[in-house]
Amino acid sequence: MPLFPRLLGDIGGTNARFAWQSQPGAPLEHIRVLPGAEYAEVAEAIEAYLKLCNLPTPAAVGIGIANPITGDQVVMTNHHWSFSIAALQQRLGAQRLKVINDFTALALALPSLTADQKIQIGGLTPMDNAPVALLGAGTGLGVSGLIPNGDQWLPIAGEGGHVSLAAQSAEEFRVIECIRQKYGHTSAERVLSGQGLVDLYQALSQEQGHTPALSSAGEISQAALKDQDPLCLACLDMFSGFLGSVAGDLALTLGARGGVYIGGGIVPRFLGWFETSSFRQRFEAKGRFASYLRNIPVWVIQAEESPALLGAARALDIG
Repeated sequence: MPLFPRLLGDIGGTNARFAWQSQPGAPLEHIRVLPGAEYAEVAEAIEAYLKLCNLPTPAAVGIGIANPITGDQVVMTNHHWSFSIAALQQRLGAQRLKVINDFTALALALPSLTADQKIQIGGLTPMDNAPVALLGAGTGLGVSGLIPNGDQWLPIAGEGGHVSLAAQSAEEFRVIECIRQKYGHTSAERVLSGQGLVDLYQALSQEQGHTPALSSAGEISQAALKDQDPLCLACLDMFSGFLGSVAGDLALTLGARGGVYIGGGIVPRFLGWFETSSFRQRFEAKGRFASYLRNIPVWVIQAEESPALLGAARALDIG
């Protein structure tokens, strides 16, 4: 029997988003975003949220978090929080606590996205009853998807953001080598993330003989889109090309003829420009399988409230 009321969380490397669901079928309420850096541990953030919204102890808690869930102990990859799931449940006094990967939670919400919550970037109509792929750049690079199972969807829990990044040109090879010298391994996340955009900009600056003048993803994006800075525009275009290649690889791996979704906080910030970037061309640039990918639609998720919160609720419903 599902338990209510519920506290729902979507915890990333930068922000923790929380919501409340009072009863079955009820809309999500009391949605708040708390900066993770302001709290020493996840329990403090949850307790602050309950106090802020004057809410009682929840009967059930569902959390999507930017980390693999492999057992009781959770140690975040891109944040300082770590905790025991069992100890957190005991501290909160909840009858049930379910913790899943944040992109697994987002994947569970994909079938409920409305037409105004997603923008299509190329492709045709999705195939019914076919796998769906999901990836998104933010503090890290999340990857998931959905596999059809009768009249239900099975979400994928994986860490595809850490696959090795491949170059498609001599310039990309030199940029990847520059980043490899810094980190030892150039995963997709090392480029397709907030810090990755900064590292990409620094590597391109070195490649073109410039001294890096900017130090944040926001500054780089603004310089590209507002000031039309050539180096920053080249940086955004290489970022988009890499994202297209990784998205195309994921679509081929999953056979995602049901479509590909792009979540995360970065791409929606330059969506208008992104639609004309090299993303779609690189998504389809897979040699003999270009025609296979040409038909697959890609959508950028553009929702005011985190759909992963609804996915966390769904995770509580399915066991």
